[in-house]
Amino acid sequence: QVRVVESGGGLVQPGESLTLSCRVSGTTSMGNAAGWYRQPPGKQRELVATIRAGGNTHYADSVKGRFTISRDVAWSAVYLQMNSLKPDDTADYYCTLGTFTGATYYPASRWGQGTQVTVSS
Repeated sequence: QVRVVESGGGLVQPGESLTLSCRVSGTTSMGNAAGWYRQPPGKQRELVATIRAGGNTHYADSVKGRFTISRDVAWSAVYLQMNSLKPDDTADYYCTLGTFTGATYYPASRWGQGTQVTVSS
């Protein structure tokens, strides 16, 4: 069973950067893609970035051009580089391993504890 542990969150000011890390353990053969979700306070969880085995990436419009998802070759770690952070980026961030069916990403790993990102002046 795949387990993930997210880290790297914190309190930053608008315009600053953070890099989130996700350590993956267990059987990674369950998926050929990874994704980062976020859940702002009082709102639903949303998918913000995905990466496929071939390296193709996709981003939500709200983070396009500011966030970059990457992974290591062995799928043992997934990263989210976040630049030009805005107060609207404040949320708990979660990573997953999963698969794509067509253009739709389906998470397959158990949800981790997440890492909190707060953007405030």
